[in-house]
Amino acid sequence: MLVKMGRPKEHDERTARALLEAAEALVQNGGADAVSVRRVADAVGTSTRAVYSLFGSKEALLAALGSRAWELVAEGLEQLPTTNDPAQDLVKFGAVVFREFAINHPSLFRIAVQRTVGPRELDEAFRPSRLQALHGLRARVERLAQAGLINGRSVRDAIRQFHALCEGLAALELRGVISPQEGARVWQDALSALVTGFASPPSETSGYHGDATTSPMVPAAP
Repeated sequence: MLVKMGRPKEHDERTARALLEAAEALVQNGGADAVSVRRVADAVGTSTRAVYSLFGSKEALLAALGSRAWELVAEGLEQLPTTNDPAQDLVKFGAVVFREFAINHPSLFRIAVQRTVGPRELDEAFRPSRLQALHGLRARVERLAQAGLINGRSVRDAIRQFHALCEGLAALELRGVISPQEGARVWQDALSALVTGFASPPSETSGYHGDATTSPMVPAAP
């Protein structure tokens, strides 16, 4: 009896990954304007049909880069061991996982976190990936809260403050203000000081009444 084999996919996951890597390199070298369906296809040695088949448009390709950014953060977080020290577990998320993501993928950092590359309308397209990645971060901050180590702060406030420092450190290192040789030490020291400070009572004037959802690392309120 003959078994009919299905036709192999013309454009598979490997092609999609190669196209994303090519688009990331183009953004890194020339910003979003440097990305075009033709340039991305040529960089991979495939046809524009492959790009349209897998992504649909240049805008969708940029949105896929945003999703890829948060997938990398989530993958790094999943691989980070959980210990009996919730404070250091949170520090390591920033000093190891987030730092490596930002330094190794600066264009993705600018698209997904700083949101300075591409139309802001793309944010909604990669929001599911962002929220999935932030689930792991929230879990680590909640462990800190359960241990009594955020002293009156809300989990959302602690995430916002942690995000501000991580994004600032990444921006400084990418600009060369923090050298690669001292980066690991500076991140570790700064984040350790912040997380240790969470155990102190917050300032009475530190209440925040703005829109927390403007921060890409702060999940929207349920």
